[in-house]
Amino acid sequence: MAWNNPFKEMANSKPLFLTIYATVLIGIVFSSVYVFSAIYSSPNSTYSLSIAPSASSVIKAEPSGQASNFSGRQADGDSTAVNPQLQSKLLKPIWAVPPAGSKMPDLETFKLSKELVQERVTDNIVVVTFGNYAFMDFILTWVKHLTDMGVENLLVGAMDTKLLEALYWKGVPAFDMGSHMSTIDVGWGSPTFHKMGREKVVLIDSILPFGFELLMCDTDMVWLKNPLPYIARFPEADVLTSTDQVVPTVTDDRLDMWQQVGAAYNIGIFHWRPTDSSKKLAREWKEMILADDKIWDQNGFNELVRRQLGPSVDDDSGLVYAYDGNLKLGLLPASIFCSGHTYFVQAMFQHLRLEAYAVHTTFQYAGTEGKRHRLREAMVFYDPPEYYNPPGGLLTFKPSIPKNLLLDGEHSLDTHFALVNFQMKQIRTALAVASVLNRTLVMPPLWCRLDRLWFGHPGILPGSLTRPPFVCPLDHVFEINVMLKDMPNEEFGPGISIREYSLFENPSMPQEVKKSWLNVHLCQEGSPGCQVNSTGQSGVLKLPKHSTEEMLKTAFSKFKDVKVIQFSSMQDAFDGFTDKTREERFRNRVKRYVGIWCCVENHTPGHIYYDMFWDEKPGWKAAPPNSTADDHPPW
Repeated sequence: MAWNNPFKEMANSKPLFLTIYATVLIGIVFSSVYVFSAIYSSPNSTYSLSIAPSASSVIKAEPSGQASNFSGRQADGDSTAVNPQLQSKLLKPIWAVPPAGSKMPDLETFKLSKELVQERVTDNIVVVTFGNYAFMDFILTWVKHLTDMGVENLLVGAMDTKLLEALYWKGVPAFDMGSHMSTIDVGWGSPTFHKMGREKVVLIDSILPFGFELLMCDTDMVWLKNPLPYIARFPEADVLTSTDQVVPTVTDDRLDMWQQVGAAYNIGIFHWRPTDSSKKLAREWKEMILADDKIWDQNGFNELVRRQLGPSVDDDSGLVYAYDGNLKLGLLPASIFCSGHTYFVQAMFQHLRLEAYAVHTTFQYAGTEGKRHRLREAMVFYDPPEYYNPPGGLLTFKPSIPKNLLLDGEHSLDTHFALVNFQMKQIRTALAVASVLNRTLVMPPLWCRLDRLWFGHPGILPGSLTRPPFVCPLDHVFEINVMLKDMPNEEFGPGISIREYSLFENPSMPQEVKKSWLNVHLCQEGSPGCQVNSTGQSGVLKLPKHSTEEMLKTAFSKFKDVKVIQFSSMQDAFDGFTDKTREERFRNRVKRYVGIWCCVENHTPGHIYYDMFWDEKPGWKAAPPNSTADDHPPW
């Protein structure tokens, strides 16, 4: 047999056999390469989970004509060259927890290194976020959204050991940033907040020399669609960044037109390729913020990148030369890489019939609690099962809004406050009923006629796609951080838990909760069947209007096991507390629940305080304080 010269044998054969032999031999060669690569390529970091890969981690061929996630650009410099064989390994699965009884590896194992990052790289790209333990639930939400869409080439930077350990035991790949940061919420704008920003810049400057593309994200954002195919459409870009743009510059999914973007470039979502220009930018950015701790990381980035802006790289891509004249920059469209304004207020992507890739909880109020609540309202935040079935049960009601308050007349300060105040009064009653029944209140959707910002504006930003009236985020009116804050019982009475208006629409809501439901219809006392403990055959409880605290307790005493109680209305539902001390404490609590509207143009101060008890003050009118001396909440 002529096996000693197979290529000569194939040359003398018919074309069909030539094809067969070629196919077989090529298959043998590639199989051998894969087997030897799998045998001799051992993990470089012992923290990784040694479990078979999940189906979502298998690399599939892209359909013909569809862009691959790989940009095709090699990192600059020999030190950043990447071995393609190493990247062919299947990623180790996320959410696979370590074996029971095992011990967590030494902290040294979690140090940031090229080998550690390599373990999570696919197509030369890794998606990274970072934070401290206070943002654990945000981080888990961020990870779950990515893994649900099949993106597992991700890493989380842990700024404290508590977070690092928690992520390890949940099977989430993490590394130690060595920050030794506090585990509590540091608050936006605080010195520690700015320290976190500087850590981000150092992190970018550390990862880029490894030769991997980096999609860097803040933890207070959520991925709604796999962004990697979109990023791959711009292989020439050195940096792609999100922005705070609130007026659309394009109506499709192209990059925003850099000539029309006047807002800040937002560094909560941005992608870096390891090119000479991007590494130079990262290095200078790091040196800038480390030299002056008063510089906010985002301001520093904007200052450097805008040092030179223009001309366009070409006629089609949307990229622009920036920074040193060599950096190729692209601005991610604000319509689909959304800010807190373009997503929660404008719903810009819906108006333009587009699919949103991401939402970043900017343009919001009430701190971290406000961010969390917005994501919950949008049903994109992951909570544990007990969140949907709180102790004591849930209370909800059907809000009633007259058409004239919602739609008639100009959208002005007067019509906006008339609309909000009408809803606020119903919510105040609902809070009282929830307090009496010791139930968690499901807040209703809140309608607004004017936008809220932190500077003077005409009510609706010109050029934006905000269409009044609109369902505004709860933090536009209510101080969610105050509502959720622990306050002394002896001064403010018992706390009142709340949930978001979309709670019952959330797919995570258990059916057992929704099935345990009691409808309550208000009726005029003295009318047929309108009395305490009157339940019709339909399972509807009839409750007299203007019920007292004792009447409520009596009426619902036998429904304590019912998980959801829904009132048909809250207008005239409650006549007040029997215990005047408790009533005073309740008032002391809830008057702090509302914030400000901002802001009137050309007036200082320009904000107007909401007043929970506006209806008790004859002649109350929405107006900003006359002077700084008058600038205080209405208590």
